[in-house]
Formats: sequence, structure tokens, C-alpha cells
Amino acid sequence: MKIFTNLLVFCITATAAMGDSIGLRIEKIALPHHNISVEIAIWYPTDETERTVIYAENPVFRGVKSQRDASLRDGSFPLVLISHGNGGDDKTMAWLASAIARRGAIAVALNHPNSTWRDYDMSKGIHHWTRVLDMQRALDHVLAHPDFASAVDMDRIMALGFSYGGWTALSIGGLRGNHFGFVSACERLKDVSPICDQLLSQHINVQGVDPKVWNDTYKDKRITHVFAIDPALVWGLIPTDTPALTENRILIGLGDKADRLVDTDFDASELAQNLTPKTMYRLVPATHFSAMPLCKPQGAAILAAEKDDPVCTDPVGADRSKIHKTIIDHLAQTLDLK
Repeated sequence: MKIFTNLLVFCITATAAMGDSIGLRIEKIALPHHNISVEIAIWYPTDETERTVIYAENPVFRGVKSQRDASLRDGSFPLVLISHGNGGDDKTMAWLASAIARRGAIAVALNHPNSTWRDYDMSKGIHHWTRVLDMQRALDHVLAHPDFASAVDMDRIMALGFSYGGWTALSIGGLRGNHFGFVSACERLKDVSPICDQLLSQHINVQGVDPKVWNDTYKDKRITHVFAIDPALVWGLIPTDTPALTENRILIGLGDKADRLVDTDFDASELAQNLTPKTMYRLVPATHFSAMPLCKPQGAAILAAEKDDPVCTDPVGADRSKIHKTIIDHLAQTLDLK
């Protein structure tokens, strides 16, 4: 989205009374498979209230309060790795990461190369296995971190993702890709899914990706739980692609009928039918963008003037704050958070 590419701000207030017991650190990790380093945002419970920051705020989206560089509260905590969708970044997931920390977990929000608003190349970003490697490097970083490693509950490590990040979470949790099925589905759906025209184009050429690489397993045995919010592009899978996926998995579907994106409809793609056992929730009324941050009153008008996606426009009757709370409650329940 163009509007928040130029206008993200990171402001600090001096009022200690505003502290909300959520810590935030921005750190860099090396990604050798991309030959670059990227920032990750680590959110966590803290008892400190000395220095409140507002992170990820801009004219469209509300920001999130936290204690910058505070110390971690004593205790043992689940760890949640968060993968954003194509065109997003850690800031678009700050509402969720901060809520997870508030409920008593450590949350790590990534920035995937080739997939953020400032670094976008679908021809590389579609390579789901590189996103898994990003998550693994983030997990390695936290598990070796002198301030966090001893506090991680190794029996509760969750991969969470939204949109294409949902597919990333499923992949690191053990779901295998099916290149033939994916390409066949995209050829069939190209008249109703604009992204398929891009994926099948000469520039991206998803049909030319090595099937062995696409179909390989990228399961990380350290991942104990998977939480996929409106996972995108989960097409063409068959029952033999799903058995290795961790049984501790939850899928969240957003919207129905005209409000359900064909790119994220795991019922129409038959992923839902291929998962046994399964825990799935369909939130209605809602739309895919209901899992984006809370918008400011002028957000929709700004996006309309920019001719950008209707990210702030939810269906009639939908309450984005309640949708967020429902998502958080399902996650908290599966990780046994407060």
C-alpha cells in the first residue's frame, strides 16, 4: 500500500503513566540465503513503564504503545513467530504482536525480503521456502539471545502468518507444496484471480519453478503450533501433502460469499477438506483486510484519494476491533495464555 510507505512514524512520549507493560526491541538478523540483513520486531511482557513509544502509526493506521528496549519480565513464555503477507511488514502485524505480548507471550514479527512494501519482487517473494528460512533464522536468533533464550517455553513455539504469511506458517509447520496442483489451479482461476495473471506471466513464471524445490518439505520440528489467518494461495493441495503438518493447527477464514477472497478461500481450494483433524474458524462479517491494523477516521478517505486498496473498508456489520479480539482469543486459547 502506497500510503504508509512514506508516512510511517515512530514517536516517543515522556509520560511514564502511559506504560502498558509491553516491551519492544527492533533488532537485525542476517539472512545468508538472501545475502542481506533485515529488521525484526520482538514484543514481550515487561514490568517497566519508563519510556513509552508509539510504533507503526501513520495517517491511516493507529499505532501501538510499548516500552522501547525494556527488560523482559521474569518467567517462562511461549514464542510466536509472525509472518506478514505480500506487501506487508512487521508494522502491519504490530497490532497482533503487541496483543500476543500483552497476553503473556514473546512475539517476533519478521520483515521478509522481496515481500514488503519497500522491497517487493513477486518473482522471488512467491518462493515460499525462502520465507520459511527467514522464520528459522529469526527463531535461531531468539533462542540464542542472552535476554530471551532461557525464557522461551520450548513446548509452545508457534508459527503464525497472515495471507501469504499464513502459507509460510503452514509450510514451516509441515505442509508440503504441490507445484502441479498450484499451477493448474492458477490457470483455472486466472479470470477471477488477478494475481494469477501475474504469477503466470513471463516475469514471475511460477510454472517454471523447479517442482522439486516447490514440493520439498520445510518442516521445522521446533514448531509445535501453527496459526494461519486467511492463508493465501493454498491451491492445488491433495491429502498426501498434509500429513506432516503439526496437529496443533488453527486456520482462520475471513468473510464469506462476495467478501471472501478467492486467493484465500481454503474451503474452495479444498485445503479444509484435506486436513484431518482440523480446527477452523470462519469470521463473518469480515474481509481479508479485517486482519490489518485499526484505521483512523480519515484512513479510508486517504486510501481512496491514493487509489489504493480499500484496506480500511470492512463489510456492513463488521467490527474490526471485535474481529481482532476474536483472533487473539483463539490464539490465546491454543497456547494457554491468560
